[in-house]
Amino acid sequence: MRAVAPAPGIEAPGSAFSPLAPSPAQLGGSPPRWLYAGRDPARAITIEDLRAMAHRFLPDFALGYLEGGAEQEQTLARNLAALAAWRFLPRALVDVSHRSVSSTLFGRPVPIPVVIAPTGLNGLFRAGADRMLAEASAAAGIPFTQSTMSNMAMEQVRAGLDDLRHWWQLYVFGPPEVQEALVARAEHAGCEALVVTTDAQIFGDRSWSSHHFVSPGRLTWRSLGGAALHPRWLAATMLRRPGMPAFENIIEFVPKEHQGFYDSAFWVRDRMDKALDWETMRRIRALWPRRLLVKGLVRPEDVARAAEIGADGVVMSDHGGRQLDSAVAPLEMLPEARRLVGKGFTILVDGGIRRGADVLKAIALGADAVQIGRAALYGVAAAGAAGVTRAIAILTEEMDHTLGLMGATSLAELSPDMLAR
Repeated sequence: MRAVAPAPGIEAPGSAFSPLAPSPAQLGGSPPRWLYAGRDPARAITIEDLRAMAHRFLPDFALGYLEGGAEQEQTLARNLAALAAWRFLPRALVDVSHRSVSSTLFGRPVPIPVVIAPTGLNGLFRAGADRMLAEASAAAGIPFTQSTMSNMAMEQVRAGLDDLRHWWQLYVFGPPEVQEALVARAEHAGCEALVVTTDAQIFGDRSWSSHHFVSPGRLTWRSLGGAALHPRWLAATMLRRPGMPAFENIIEFVPKEHQGFYDSAFWVRDRMDKALDWETMRRIRALWPRRLLVKGLVRPEDVARAAEIGADGVVMSDHGGRQLDSAVAPLEMLPEARRLVGKGFTILVDGGIRRGADVLKAIALGADAVQIGRAALYGVAAAGAAGVTRAIAILTEEMDHTLGLMGATSLAELSPDMLAR
């Protein structure tokens, strides 16, 4: 829902709020409830507030890319439904005066079990968005995963952020020399982990986003006109560079005649390695000396196979509902995957994480951590690095609060028997 101007009498001039759907606590919409959609990230109470701020800031074509899913968006909806299907079974009469939501990931402490997911084309939301995500991650002490299709060079993202847990996400495209060059570059840049995405070799049918284009890479007049009505977005993106962003990490592999923003994206998309298989993963494992995660798995047996070939972990993911529609949610397959690989293998899960309670449900079902994509992007679109920092703080506050209400003092106490379907 797009943010709208406040109704008379709801808030002082200069603020902007967006109406919420009816709640069981309301009678005919009374009392009114609103999402904050102004400019101050400190006033965002929930991730949905940051989302409303992002909707006010971004033009429709950028929102279409950010929010859209594949085809009828059933997978997108399923991710949220899978989280909502689980209910807490709180323990009573437990001393929860001292609580911690910290954990460890690959032997290193993290204040919360959250990793910023790899997302591409972030320059559409703000110039330097990749760096903003990295800065907020470093300040919070959580890993940041940079996408192959990010808009800043990995060395530029990392520069000066000595404490950043920098992970690199690899799309397997083009001849083997391209993959080898990117892997070597990530190693030289000091990236802690390599995350190989496996579910994007064929591009998902994102028809809602496609409606903003008259042809591949060419916006409709309506979309162009809508963008012109967002001067703050223009100032933070097109006017700051100036012009459209570039894919700095892969542009050297793209022919000069295809190096425009959308043209280069389509060029890479057409050259994704559709023969990607387990043997390719074994070859990448041999190339990379540090932590290796395989991303895009939902079948438990595939998680077990990733462990067998020497991966250090997996990201159970459906690409945010943007690839295969009518698919199961990764969360639904998580308990069986954990049963197959045991406790010693790292499993991350993503898909619809918007609340601290969502994180705790995933941990209770067997995840070591979660990845957040849209939740972080709402923050960066809303207010840059400060917005991402606020998103992380919101999740941390909600996790701590919910943990106490569950009758637990640490994440180690969470288990499937604290949930019910």
